Amino acid sequence: MRTGDRTLLIRLTGFSGALFAACAVALSAYAMHATLQPHAREQLIIATCFAFGHGVALAALARHGAHWVGATALLALLASVVLFAGSLVGAAVAGWPTTFAPLGGMIAIAGWILFALHCLRR
Repeated sequence: MRTGDRTLLIRLTGFSGALFAACAVALSAYAMHATLQPHAREQLIIATCFAFGHGVALAALARHGAHWVGATALLALLASVVLFAGSLVGAAVAGWPTTFAPLGGMIAIAGWILFALHCLRR
């Protein structure tokens, strides 16, 4: 990975993490104040917890994107938020099926395991 690509990836990961955390705060407010069915509210709360936790982690760990293993792990975490939390939000707000939530969860697990291995290599 070239230096410019690494810098862009680090910036993108930090930006995405902070944006996920901000969206999670907004969604949690929506979940508490909107008139929602209990199941939809529960889906939103789970999505906000997932997005906030992973968003903070992405922002804090962005500098590890300089190495390809760390970068791959962080991109997996980024994708997992979009798939898992996005699927739950889509279900709660628009009634979409949660088809991508399991895939997002598996990608999150794989991303965290890959990041753990990256930390051992350092």
